[in-house]
Amino acid sequence: MKRYFVFLIALFLLSGCGAAISLKGKVASISSGKFLYQDGNIVMEYKADIDAVWSACEKTVGDLQARDVQKERKISSGLIKSVIQNEKVTISVQYVSLNLTSVSVFVGVAGNNIASRLIHDKIAGYLAKP
Repeated sequence: MKRYFVFLIALFLLSGCGAAISLKGKVASISSGKFLYQDGNIVMEYKADIDAVWSACEKTVGDLQARDVQKERKISSGLIKSVIQNEKVTISVQYVSLNLTSVSVFVGVAGNNIASRLIHDKIAGYLAKP
């Protein structure tokens, strides 16, 4: 009974905050209910089909003047590797459902949270434009 009480207190204290969990060397956290941060990747789901999201990712990479761009597109997934301002960037696009697509962004060697969020903001901006 005491364990459950301690667990409930910890859960109450963490509600409303960004929380992180470490399990066997894997780290996952949620920030503002919008981004999922997992092992240096920031993952976000967009309410758009995979073709529109892929196009937004390509425009984002072009807008950021990426070098050494390598694109690999399949039916339900895609991968863009590039170098932006001397940082390696990997954008992974994954089909989830008809109007839901998951995008994972990894920047640098260990994962740059701020740069990844900037890239996600640019992708969301291109998706918002008609």
